[in-house]
Amino acid sequence: MHFVEHGAGTPVLAVHGWTPDHRLMLGCLEPLFATRPGYRRLYPDLPAMGKSPADDVKSTDDVLAALEEFVDEHIDGPFLLIGESYGGYLARAMAHRRPDQVAGLALICPTGTNVHAQDRTVPEFEVRRSDNVELEPELAAQFDGMAVVRTAETARRFAEEILPGLHVADREGMARIFERWELSAGPELGTYDKPALFLTGRQDNVTGYEDVYALLPHYPYASFAVLDTAGHNLQIEQPALFNALMGEWLDRVAQ
Repeated sequence: MHFVEHGAGTPVLAVHGWTPDHRLMLGCLEPLFATRPGYRRLYPDLPAMGKSPADDVKSTDDVLAALEEFVDEHIDGPFLLIGESYGGYLARAMAHRRPDQVAGLALICPTGTNVHAQDRTVPEFEVRRSDNVELEPELAAQFDGMAVVRTAETARRFAEEILPGLHVADREGMARIFERWELSAGPELGTYDKPALFLTGRQDNVTGYEDVYALLPHYPYASFAVLDTAGHNLQIEQPALFNALMGEWLDRVAQ
C-alpha cells in the first residue's frame, strides 16, 4: 500500500474513507499535529484508492487484512488509530482485534451500525451556511450534494484534499470490493476500553449520527459529539471544533 509519512514519535495511523485517498486525512490532521510534536503520522491509500493497486483484493475483509499487514510491516508497538467514514468502519474492527496495540481510537463521520447506505438513518440534506461562491461545474457536481457549509474556503479544501482522490480511484476494483462490502465478523468484538472519540455531523446525510450513537456501549471511554452546521465533510466545515476535540482526545490518550 502506498503511504505518506510525517514526523517522529508515537505512531498515528490515519485511514481515509471510501473513494478518496490519503490526502483527505493529511489535510485535516497535519494542521493539528503542527502544534503537537512527538507523533509519527502514517497516511496510507487503501487498496483500489489513491496510488494503492487493488491487486487481488475482493472484499472489505481483504481491505482490512491489507491494512493489518501494513501495520505489521510499518508499526512496532502501540499506535493511535484515526478513521474517517469507511475508514472508521475498518478502524473499529482493528481496534477490537488489536486492543493491546491500539492505544486510542478517533472516528470522523464513521459508518455506524448499518453499513449499507439504504439501511442508514440519516438526516435530510441541508445547506446551513453559504457565501454563494460560484464553482466550476465539475467541482460543484461533487461538492454540492454534501456541502453543509458551502463557502469558498470549504470548496477550496474539498478541491485540494478530497477531489483528487475521487479522480484517481480504481472504480472497477472498488466495485469488486463493494460486492462484499460488509465485514464477515464484527467489527465490534466486545468492548474497547481505551480513550475513544466519535465526531459526527448533525446534517451528515451520508453516515448520519444516530447509527453511530448506537455503538457507544462497545466504547465505555468514548466522547461522542454531534456538531451542528456539519455534514460528512465535518473536518473542513468545523475545523476549530475538530482541532479542539481531537486535541482533547490526544490529551486523554497521553494521560
